[in-house]
Amino acid sequence: ITPHYLSAPAGSVLIEMGQTRVGCAVSAEDGVPRWMREQDVLGGWITGEYSMLPYSSPPRKQREVNRGHPEGRTHEIQRLIGRSMRAVVNLEKLGQRTLWVDCDVLQADGGTRTAAITGASIAMELALRKLLADGRLTEDPMRTQIAAVSVGLLEGEALLDLCYAEDSKADVDANIVMTGEGDLVEIQATGEEKTFAVRDLNRIV
Repeated sequence: ITPHYLSAPAGSVLIEMGQTRVGCAVSAEDGVPRWMREQDVLGGWITGEYSMLPYSSPPRKQREVNRGHPEGRTHEIQRLIGRSMRAVVNLEKLGQRTLWVDCDVLQADGGTRTAAITGASIAMELALRKLLADGRLTEDPMRTQIAAVSVGLLEGEALLDLCYAEDSKADVDANIVMTGEGDLVEIQATGEEKTFAVRDLNRIV
């Protein structure tokens, strides 16, 4: 993990897990979404954005902006990133402020969403430190640290942090998001063309 990867955002990192490389940046903006103002919801908001750059994997991916809409997978991952960050930040302490979490996959070899979450959490912490140092926050709203990793079952063996070759052949593919204390934030687990037992899920976790 390379911190302060970019100079413009409040916090940024480049995270590399094997051949997967993701740039993560957090930018702070005064104000909150309209629905929060209309419903008198206190505090701030955190939203995630995720993209795979055209050259991140072969063959070249068409930019989603040129297709006119993001893929369903992109929507899912963006929501996952946002949920994960909001789970560990006290939004009331954030004040009337929105944090934009941008995660851009530079190179993909499996586990891009989990690398994005881990990198984003560190970029978030760096951004909040800057807001505190600048006097824009009076207390740290981040409750704990958070990280994510992929896990899979391949021919009965549990594998951590799958690369694409392992992920594409795995019988069970899972993504685990946890806090520094070991509490779960989210589990995504899918049987690929077969079912799996609860004991398998417990082994994965």
